[in-house]
Amino acid sequence: MVSEQQLISKITWRLMPFLGLLYLIAYIDRQNVSFAKLQMVDALGMSEYAYGLGASLFFIGYFIFEVPSNLFLTRFGASRWFARILISWGIVTIALAYTQNPTMFYILRFLLGVCEAGFFPGVLYLLTLWFPEDYRGRMVGLFMIFSALANAVGAPLGGMLLDLDGTLGLAGWEWVFLATGVPAVIAGIVTIFYLDDTPEKAKFLTEDEKRWLQERLAREKAGIDDHSDNGFKALVNPRVLLMALCYVGFPLAAYGLSYWLPTIVKGFGVSNTANGFINIIPWIIVALALWFVPAAADKAQNKTPYIVGPAFIGAIALTLSVIVPTPVLQFVFLCIAAAGIFAGQPVFWSLPGRFLKGAGAAAGIAAINSVGNLGGFVAQNVVPWIKDATGSNLLPMLFLAVCLAAAGVLVIVVGKMLASHQGNATGSDPDHPRNMPQPR
Repeated sequence: MVSEQQLISKITWRLMPFLGLLYLIAYIDRQNVSFAKLQMVDALGMSEYAYGLGASLFFIGYFIFEVPSNLFLTRFGASRWFARILISWGIVTIALAYTQNPTMFYILRFLLGVCEAGFFPGVLYLLTLWFPEDYRGRMVGLFMIFSALANAVGAPLGGMLLDLDGTLGLAGWEWVFLATGVPAVIAGIVTIFYLDDTPEKAKFLTEDEKRWLQERLAREKAGIDDHSDNGFKALVNPRVLLMALCYVGFPLAAYGLSYWLPTIVKGFGVSNTANGFINIIPWIIVALALWFVPAAADKAQNKTPYIVGPAFIGAIALTLSVIVPTPVLQFVFLCIAAAGIFAGQPVFWSLPGRFLKGAGAAAGIAAINSVGNLGGFVAQNVVPWIKDATGSNLLPMLFLAVCLAAAGVLVIVVGKMLASHQGNATGSDPDHPRNMPQPR
């Protein structure tokens, strides 16, 4: 007799720490450009705008190749495809240490987006192959906790690497790219040997455990239309398109947070090193929220409030962060905003698995993530433009708050669409897999 809790625990301990470590490496590799900027702009004779444009080209490459990457994952398997992603983005990151001019910087940043495309949605798709629906929100939350950890350690790490300026004849910004690129290459090689593509190929599971998990997942997917297994049809699915539009608000708000937070902490009159350590506090709060909110959502039938509630709270807190008069209160509201922006995202990512499967799930998740991440491109260009054009700190944050609130409203619409579609699919048939009691 298979124990469900013991099996889920076994899979969790096997997969999640490793996948989380890969995400931590990925997130730090995204951050490194912001630290390298402190020296790289002068070294290459670039303007702030030119550097920002180059940095944001990452999102264009990411957008274009996200869906193809996830479809290749379904063809080649997670171990080989994730290894390709990690090794290639590590090599490009290392190459950034040898950037000679702005044109080379632009090309490499675009290529970095191309190489990394597919990693995050690939993991989300992989989780649908390993975990029943009741556990996916918690698993995505656990995975995303490593992004909070990356934000917490990224600032002190970036500062220390910049301080290596002149060591072995290399500039500090060159050390930033070298030290963050090499771990990705190493992790990619390890991935080939460690990661199992599917439960059926897993050597750490018994035959009974594989059979139980296969039957459980098959029951859950029995209510999903067979046409949802088509990757190209998923791209024009109205629910996928609406979810992609929903998700834009979350990266927008996240990048707005990273834009405003160091400025607020600098207002405390602390050193750059102290600024980096104080910036750890919001991410500790985010990590806690990423655990508790998805855990509560997994136990609830209606997931929508666990996405919408944090989003609205985050929007309000973003607005208040530039209205309240003191830096301490501004910092408190930004901590609340950070939790609100991130806490509902794991629950959001549990939704596509309710109406997509197979290649359709891979393509749909990638499409949602790729369109949504254009919010990062918008934030890196529009937010500074609004501030420069108006001279106001309030208007950029109001723009981000409105985008986040709009995302919350659209999630409500998506929730109603999913509930209506699922109701039509299952009807009142007590023998339908969605209406049958699940084994415990």
